[in-house]
Amino acid sequence: MELETAVWIAVSLVILYLTWQTVSPVLSPIIVAVTLAYILYPIHEKLSNRVGNRWSALIMTGLVTVVSFFFILGFALWMNDVKYSLTGYVDTFFSWLLGLHLPPDAYDLLQKLSQAITDRFNAYVLGYTYSLPKLALQVIVMVFAFYGVLVNAKAIKREVYSLLPPSNRELAVKLISRAGETLHYVLRGWLLVSVGKGFLMAVAFYIFGISNTGGSIAAGILTAVLELLPVVGGWMVWLGGAFYLFTSGMVGHALALSLYGATLVSPLPDVFLTKKLGRRQWGVNALVSLVGIFGGYIAFGFVGIIIGPVSLSLLITLLEEWKRAKNSRAKTVQ
Repeated sequence: MELETAVWIAVSLVILYLTWQTVSPVLSPIIVAVTLAYILYPIHEKLSNRVGNRWSALIMTGLVTVVSFFFILGFALWMNDVKYSLTGYVDTFFSWLLGLHLPPDAYDLLQKLSQAITDRFNAYVLGYTYSLPKLALQVIVMVFAFYGVLVNAKAIKREVYSLLPPSNRELAVKLISRAGETLHYVLRGWLLVSVGKGFLMAVAFYIFGISNTGGSIAAGILTAVLELLPVVGGWMVWLGGAFYLFTSGMVGHALALSLYGATLVSPLPDVFLTKKLGRRQWGVNALVSLVGIFGGYIAFGFVGIIIGPVSLSLLITLLEEWKRAKNSRAKTVQ
């Protein structure tokens, strides 16, 4: 009996290893697909009431496919410009931070972080620049996974709940509910708003002639990332652009960009969005968001911006529920 158990364990480990080796190369596009499906599911649900579940999934997958095609086209045309511009923006941002007379430990940490982010970004871009077929393949995987998640969303939900252990089922359901709430605020609120602000900033940089297309996209990416961080925000990007216009003698353009940025990017929108999205309820404090975004990016690339904060916020949720359950059992014993 022990020999049979050992054989089955060995077979299971081999299967898990082969499965991981198969899935790991396309794990990033699958994560992106699941994230997009989660963000867009409310739209899919409303649309499916009119045209049916499968047709709704096909329509939304078609739209995602078109956007993905333009993404690949833009990557091929502008990625080098985006790379150099974004690297310059990041260097300027960290140079400003390092000039604030910080404590030695914080200074060393920021210096290492600046180098790690730049190196990771260069390696990430270089890996795709010389392998556009690899990028196209990952986009295809993402599109098919997106369709599969949308069309089978209810079945996936039922399957997840059916796998919950009978004992402690109530705790498991509570964990899933808390996880869903965290994902709702992080993805549909936090990330979606940040990406929207990044798009607006990219448009502004291009319209006001601050940079070319690649540099404008880089400004949008930097805005989205800064909006994810505590204290800092997109106002730093439009302020830098306004300062550039002002020193170039275009005072009117500088004032117009300042009004545009303050009204549509930061800080004015935050006054209204914070209350509506419940920033304090996201369960992601300043330290967690900082570590999650930068740590996730360095570890996984751009997809890490999603993985990092979400994984840490879910870990906090698990710890909170574990502490609550532990305290509840202690009171029962007493």
